[in-house]
Amino acid sequence: MPSRHLHPSLHDARLPHLGSAVGMIVLYFALQFLASGLVGLGLGFALGMSGTGPASVASRIKAALAQPDTNALMVILTLLLAASVTVVLVRRLWPAAWAHGAPPGLGLTQPGRPAFYLAAVVLGLALPIAGGWLTHWLAHGHEVTQDVKQIGGAASLALRLPMALVVVSLGPLVEELLFRGALLSALLRRMHTGWAVAISSLLFACVHLPDLGFLWYAVPNLALLAATLAWLRLRSGSLWPAVVAHGVNNLLAVTAWFVASSSG
Repeated sequence: MPSRHLHPSLHDARLPHLGSAVGMIVLYFALQFLASGLVGLGLGFALGMSGTGPASVASRIKAALAQPDTNALMVILTLLLAASVTVVLVRRLWPAAWAHGAPPGLGLTQPGRPAFYLAAVVLGLALPIAGGWLTHWLAHGHEVTQDVKQIGGAASLALRLPMALVVVSLGPLVEELLFRGALLSALLRRMHTGWAVAISSLLFACVHLPDLGFLWYAVPNLALLAATLAWLRLRSGSLWPAVVAHGVNNLLAVTAWFVASSSG
């Protein structure tokens, strides 16, 4: 096991370890599942009860939940709830590591050089292109569909805009905090950098498979993205460049919602 020097301020502090980091990731996605059910139930009941006509309340609830705007609102509220709870829990669980740059800190501090933000934007723009080619080659022309992409593309502009904002900002922040913050730091305390980056990147790719219909050929693209984000986090001594690159990567996907709508 590699020995890593701890900053004096972290010697007696609670730090991410493998069990707590993985547990927090599991909790985040469990919160999404739970919040989605509660939000869906609340929205369906509210919209179903407010409707009129000969149809039964159950039929009106089912029809309301099938609407694209209802699905988009569910995504927005679900992510807001799950992300807010997760950020608060991480902040309370590892307060000393929160603003400490180098692992095992979580990296919520400014990078040593502002140039890393420029690198983050460039990589965020380049990675979807490189990853798209890789996925297309592995998939042999098969389309990779994504649930959130379909929901965003079908929603009205009034809900597509706030949904895009959440997907581009809040989603990347929480995922970077968990994967390149807590998990990577925990792994680096147990193994060398290459293995830590590889394992955290593979786990990042695998947890996103349900949203991609469990298409295995999406894994290399996601792992490449995760490894690049880990490189940014480690080289910059900050989590923020990885958040920016992740957000730019998502922004390109979100742009497709609006392009498809305007051409349709």
